[in-house]
Amino acid sequence: MENNERMTAPIAPAATDAGQSLNPLTANSIPETVEDIKNFNERASQEEILLEMRNASNPSYLKTLSMADLFDKTFIGNPPIIDGLLYPGAYIFAGAPKLGKSFLMTQIAYHVSTGTPLWGIPVRQGTVLYMALEDEYSRLQDRLYRMFGVKEEKNLRLAVAAHSINQGLFEQLNYFMSEYRDTSLIIIDTLQKVREVCGDTYSYAKDYQTISWLKGFADHFGICLMLVHHTRKQPSDDSFDMVSGTNGLTGCADGTFLLNKKKRTDKTAVLEITGRDMPDQKLHLIRNEETLCWDLVRRETDLWKAPPEPILEQIAQFITPEHPEWAGSPTELQALLGVDIQPNALSQKLNVNATRLFEEHKIRYWNKRTHAGRKIALRLEKPA
Repeated sequence: MENNERMTAPIAPAATDAGQSLNPLTANSIPETVEDIKNFNERASQEEILLEMRNASNPSYLKTLSMADLFDKTFIGNPPIIDGLLYPGAYIFAGAPKLGKSFLMTQIAYHVSTGTPLWGIPVRQGTVLYMALEDEYSRLQDRLYRMFGVKEEKNLRLAVAAHSINQGLFEQLNYFMSEYRDTSLIIIDTLQKVREVCGDTYSYAKDYQTISWLKGFADHFGICLMLVHHTRKQPSDDSFDMVSGTNGLTGCADGTFLLNKKKRTDKTAVLEITGRDMPDQKLHLIRNEETLCWDLVRRETDLWKAPPEPILEQIAQFITPEHPEWAGSPTELQALLGVDIQPNALSQKLNVNATRLFEEHKIRYWNKRTHAGRKIALRLEKPA
C-alpha cells in the first residue's frame, strides 16, 4: 500500500511459523497452516528468483504473465464473511442522514461477531471493530440493548473516537489487529470522520487515494472494511451516483451498498448492492419497530450459484476422514480420478478452484514444482 510520509504501512501480525522452511512435498510433509499453503504455492524456483532480480534492476522492465503462467498459479482466496453479501475488501455503505444506517451497521456487526445467520444467510464468525465515531457509549448501550438485549458478546469491540488518516489512524488499526488477530470486519462510521482535512472540496484523485489507502489495509489483513458515508440530495438516473463525493470513492472501493427510502417516515427501505466479488442485488427491508432491527422482506434477484464441478466432487469422494491426505503427481491424480483430462490441465483446473474446493468440501489443496516434476497434495481440514 502506498502512503505519504505521515502514514505508516500496515504491519502484519508475526506468524508463529515465520522463518520455517518447507521440505520437498511428500505425503508426510504437508504444510499445517493456511499461511504455509500460501507460501508453498507461491514459492518460486531459484532460477525464477534470479531472473526476477535481474529484471527488477532494469527500469524499463514491465512484469507480465502469460495466460499459461497465470493458470499455473494457485491463489488462496478468503471466504465471504456473509455468503453472497459481504466479502473481504473495502466497501462504501451510503445513505441519507438519519435513515437507519447505523442500526444496520450495528446489526451486521453483531451477527458477524456472534456468527449467527443474518436474514437466514450464513455468517462466518470473527471479531468485529465497530468505530461509531458519531455516537457516544451511552447511545451505543441503549441501541444494543434495544436491538439484542443484555448479552455478553466479547467479540464485538466498540470505539467512539479515532485518529484521522493523516494523524495516525493506520497505527491505531495496526495495533488493534495485533491484539485481535481473528478480526474479520471493521466498520468506520463515518468515513468523513477519518478523512484528511483538505478543504471543503475533494478531487477525484484525493477520493481515490483515500479509498486506496483503506483498501490496501483491508487487503493486507484479508478483512472487510465497511466505510459508512452519506448521499447527496441531487437525484440521478443511476442511484449509485448519489454517493457524496466524486466517483473516485466508488471507483476504488470493492463495492457499494446504498440504503434508500421513498420517504423518511417509511418503515421500508431498499438496499442496493454492487461490487466486484458479488452479483448486483436489490434487497427490500422493513424496520422492526420494537427492536429497530432491519428484517428482509424479499430479494429482487436470486443469487447466482456456480454449477457443480465434477472433479471437486470426485476428490471429495476419496479425501475422507478415513483417508484425509494424499500427495502425488498430476499424472497419478488423473489416473486415480479416472478423468479424461490431461494432467497439466487437471492441475490448472485445481489451481483455479482451490478456494472453492475448501469452501465446499473443506479440502486444502496446493502444488509445487520440483526437479522431479510437479507435485500435488490434498488434505481434509480437521473439524475445529
